[in-house]
Amino acid sequence: MGIKSFSHELKSKISASRFFKALITESPEHAPKFNKSAKSVELVEGHGVTPGCVIQTNFHDGLPFKYAKHRLDEIDTVNYVCKYTLIEGDILGDKLEKISYELKLEESADGGCVIKSKTDLHLKAGAELTDEEIKAGKDVALSIFSGCEEYLTANPHVCA
Repeated sequence: MGIKSFSHELKSKISASRFFKALITESPEHAPKFNKSAKSVELVEGHGVTPGCVIQTNFHDGLPFKYAKHRLDEIDTVNYVCKYTLIEGDILGDKLEKISYELKLEESADGGCVIKSKTDLHLKAGAELTDEEIKAGKDVALSIFSGCEEYLTANPHVCA
């Protein structure tokens, strides 16, 4: 089993606190409003968005994927750090065992934040990913971050 990794570092005009709430701690409420693929997001295991909980994203009909389950591994709401793992769903296909994510938001002097994310794709034995498949994964992550920023910009009262 091999691991393919990639990282992003993005600048946002949204504060780390608001971005973290919308993207992580209040994701069941807000993610369907900024992730255009998500029909719903729900807590399916655990009590609240805490370590060990499992959050399921259900995708709109007609998309190639039906759902994805993420387990929250670690969360630090003071320093805006979260580690979580995609543990189940047709996104994994026949090539991926799981996908691990680490997200860190840092406040910036202008009132916005810097979004630092790392993704580890854990490949099944003998599996390989093409550059196109890796790029598609990166594009999805970037679209979620930009969608969240657009949503929060258009709704300044949300997560304030």
